[in-house]
Amino acid sequence: MKATPTPEEIDELYTRLGSEARARGYHLNPDEDFTRDIVQALLTNTKRYGYQACPCRLTDGVRDKDLDIICPCDYRDPDLAEFGSCYCALYVSGEIARGEREAEPIPERRGHPSTGSGQAGDTGKDLEYPVWRCPVCGYLCAREHPPEKCSICGADKDRFKQFL
Repeated sequence: MKATPTPEEIDELYTRLGSEARARGYHLNPDEDFTRDIVQALLTNTKRYGYQACPCRLTDGVRDKDLDIICPCDYRDPDLAEFGSCYCALYVSGEIARGEREAEPIPERRGHPSTGSGQAGDTGKDLEYPVWRCPVCGYLCAREHPPEKCSICGADKDRFKQFL
């Protein structure tokens, strides 16, 4: 595999991310050149680390340590709700996608305890199944093990955290 993504690889991921975003109610940044640059950086990180680490953050290079910044990252939805775009501005709100508002710089949430990535505690001791929470979109499911992929945002199984 070449270290530099090919135009075809960029086109393929750009198309796939756009399709997945539309299907799940999200919007990619309408600035196509900017968005393609982010897509290229995601592909570079995939080739470098083996996973799609956010290109706008420092990566540890160890998947278990970087689970929270694998795109879509754990902070995407809170950033969209509060600022209208994710940290790297790959995903934007409908207002920004329609050109009614511009994306603005947003503060880094990584490492702050108020991000909602933690567990709620052990208040669900009497539940038949553990409850798993997707840290990206907040999807909850009660089953023996987390799903292979989040049915809402597509995050991988290893990103789920036991909630109850």
